[in-house]
Amino acid sequence: MVADKVLLVDDEVAFVETLAERMRARGLEVDYVHSGDEAVERVARRSYDAVVLDLAMPGMDGMETLKHLLEHHPDLQVILLTGQGTIATAVEATKLGAKDFLQKPTDIDQLMVKIRAARAKRMKLAEERTAAEIEDILRRRGW
Repeated sequence: MVADKVLLVDDEVAFVETLAERMRARGLEVDYVHSGDEAVERVARRSYDAVVLDLAMPGMDGMETLKHLLEHHPDLQVILLTGQGTIATAVEATKLGAKDFLQKPTDIDQLMVKIRAARAKRMKLAEERTAAEIEDILRRRGW
């Protein structure tokens, strides 16, 4: 079975490195970056099953990063992870397209469940898109 591919985005270096290590120990393939700009660049070059994104970062914050990522990659599954979240922030992020919202510190097992659900959703979207493309080809060719 192919490992879930996850991108962690957080400006707290020690936190993101430790979280990446814990996720790798659970069989995930994990990359990490420390800014929204780096996340945008990395997602443009590589496909991920899920992006775990911190909201409070200097420069391009989590909300701006979320908007940019989903504008260019609408099927991307983004899970927000923050120590400064509010219900209003969670609602706003969900309206923008975030798939989930977790508070720091989060339980690693709970995060793993969210990541696996994100991968399943991404795979379902890809299957639906492929089926629609095949249907369109068949319709155009009159088969």
